This record gives sequence, C-alpha cells and structure tokens, in this order.
Amino acid sequence: MVRLGTGIGWRPEIADDIARLPGIDWVEVVAENICPDHVPDALRRLREHGTTVVPHGVSLGLGGAERPDPGRLRALAERAEALGSPLVTEHIAFVRAGGPLTASPAIEAGHLLPVPRTRDALDVLCENVRIAQDALPVPLAVENIAALISWPGEEMTEGQFLAELVERTGVRLLIDVANLHTNHVNRGEDPAKALDELPTSAIAYVHVAGGVEKDGVWHDSHAHPVTQPVLDVLAELCARTAPPGVLLERDEDFPAAGELAGELDAIRGVTAAGIAEEAAAQPTTSAPVRPSAVYEAPAPDAVRERLALAQTSLLSALVGGTPPPEGFDRRRLRVQSAALTAKRASVVAKVAPELPEILGTGYRPAFARYADGRPMTGGYRRDALAFAEHLLADTRPDDPAARRRLTLWWQERSGPAPLASHPAARLARRVRLALSGRRAA
Repeated sequence: MVRLGTGIGWRPEIADDIARLPGIDWVEVVAENICPDHVPDALRRLREHGTTVVPHGVSLGLGGAERPDPGRLRALAERAEALGSPLVTEHIAFVRAGGPLTASPAIEAGHLLPVPRTRDALDVLCENVRIAQDALPVPLAVENIAALISWPGEEMTEGQFLAELVERTGVRLLIDVANLHTNHVNRGEDPAKALDELPTSAIAYVHVAGGVEKDGVWHDSHAHPVTQPVLDVLAELCARTAPPGVLLERDEDFPAAGELAGELDAIRGVTAAGIAEEAAAQPTTSAPVRPSAVYEAPAPDAVRERLALAQTSLLSALVGGTPPPEGFDRRRLRVQSAALTAKRASVVAKVAPELPEILGTGYRPAFARYADGRPMTGGYRRDALAFAEHLLADTRPDDPAARRRLTLWWQERSGPAPLASHPAARLARRVRLALSGRRAA
C-alpha cells in the first residue's frame, strides 16, 4: 500500500496557492481535465519536485449496466502513465443509461448517480471493476458517492456492498467521509456502522470535502468549508485504521490560501489523533490481495438488461421529464433533478466560459429552460453548442449586441456548413442573416 500523506485536489484556479502551501505530499487531478501530451506547467513542476499525482476519473460509469468503454479505459491508463501515478481512482456510480441494452437513445446524467445496492447491481459492478483492473497499468481504487436519493428494494447496506465488492475483486477503496456524512443526512445511514462493515485494510486513501444543508437536504458541494460533522466521521475512520492518505477536495468558490491551509491543518490534526488512538489499540493490517485463481462468470445478459432498464427509467425521469419510477421519493427526485441541471450548467460554464459572459445573469435561467426535458447526449462541449443553437433558434438573447456575440461564438465552433436538408442548416441561415443585420423570413 502506497503511503501518500496529506494532499489536496489540484485545480488550475488554485495552482499557485497549492505550490506554496506547506506540507502537501500529493495531489489528485480530475483525469478528464488532463491531456497526457500537455500536462499543465504548474502540475508538471509539482511532479518535478517529487509531489505524487493521482488521476481521479469521473466519467467511466463503473456502476452502469454497460461494460466499461475501452476508449475511456485507455484514456485513464494513458493519464496514469503520463503522470507516473501509483494508482488511479473512479466512482461507484452510473453516469449514463439507455443505449443497446434498452433499445433506447443513450442519455447522460452529467454527474454521479447512486447504484442500487442489490445483487444484480453488485454482480455487474464486480465484472466492470475486473474489466477495468485488467485494462489499467496501476491499481484501481473506487469511491463511495454522495446521494440525494435512495433506491427502493435495496438488499445491502453501503458497508456490506463495499465489503463484498472488495472480497470478490480485490479492488481498493477511496472512502469519502463527506459522502458518508451526506448519506447520513439524506438517507439516514449511520457512518459508524458503514465504517464498522468496511474492510478498512483495503482503503487506499480518504476524501474530505465541504458541503451545505438546504431544507433538510445535504448538498456535497465541494464549494463550502469542511464542517465539524465531516471531521468527526474522519476521526471515526482514523480510530479504526491509519489511512495511507487523506485529501482535501475543493471545486468551486475557492477561498484564500490561508483558509485552505487551515482546513489542511484541521485534517492533519484529526488524522494524527486518530492514528495514535488506532495504533495503541491494534496493529495496522495490510491491504487484501485478490487471489489470481479466483474466477467468476460474467454477469448474465439478463442481469445487465434488468439493471439497464431500472437505471434508464430513473435517469429519464431526472433529465428527460418522464414519469418517476415506482418507489422513489418524488420530492427527492425533484431535488436531484435540479441538482443535475445546476451541475450541468456549471460544467458548461467552465467548458465554454464565453456563454455566461455573454448572457450575464440570464445564463442560468436560460440554461435551466434549455435543459428541461433535454437530456445531455454528447458530452459537455456538444451540450454548450446545443444550448447556443437553442437560444439562436428562438432569436435570443434579446439584446442585439449579445445576440451578435453569441452568433459569432456559435459560428466559430459549429464546424463545416451542414447539408441544406439538415435542421442545423436553417439555424446556419439565421446566423448568416443575423450577421448581415437582416431578419429570417
């Protein structure tokens, strides 16, 4: 097991602060945000000074009904090799649904959604994890996620689900204590019980992050300070085992470097106290190793199809406006749907920062209207382009200068002119007319 120490999530917005923060042993980067051939200079300098870098994937969808996409696995492997990483991490989640298993259009969540803790879902997850392990050049660790909703008919607790996953695959765990707190507030699950059921010797490292409670629902925002209840869960974990690494996550609303340093110091304090208590009580055990002779048959197609139908039904309700599946809390589904739209708008704003600049305060309301009933089907860059097309087709924004800027933005990114019979051709004609100052007939 690699000893990582204390780390922080590397983000371009705080790259200079991270370089100056004392006691940073390692950083974690979002894998999809890094190009192996063009590692950011600030990240490259950290590596040259001996800082370990771990790629953290968000789009593999190991908990989905489909087998992992070979192209996404290759991309994750390339980043691990380019960064000289000792391991890679992903999530126990599904991020897309539909497609061949359901004979329906493929749709994307734009964020992480919980896997039902059922035998079917576990069988599929175990096979998907083994496929990923075989494709990656370094060990894989998988993360428990925060959830706003619960699946009806679950057959295991989170701890039991993770323990059996480790037993059957030998995969390591990335335990997010903020997510355990989130699930305590949102789903009534006891973090201490989950930790008691976990194979703590499988823990590769730990995430700590901030969040906020609104109307009785905890949002794992990664944009707020770390709260005491989250640190309490970290203390519970450290009283049971000495984690090889602990990392602070922050994705938005970045504070000053002094505040980040203070949160890291608080994490170090809790970790050190817990490790001392754990060491006095019992020796640290080594991580489990998957026996090479163990073989499990692939999950039957019927199992994958059942899971695919269930996940597609849920995701369609969340992002496509279809009726909610039976057994779900409808209020929580509305909260989850709004959270997915907000997350989608935030990522589109990062991918295409010109759009919120052009639209100003009207960006988020306009995006919410666009996203209502329109699932994302081609990634965030395509989503940004489709959003602009939607606005221009409806002759928005109303301000002529803003509309002209949006028209030019779309024209520069829309690629070759479409065939005259294609719907986009009509939009292209509108664009040309807008640029010439005339109205479409």
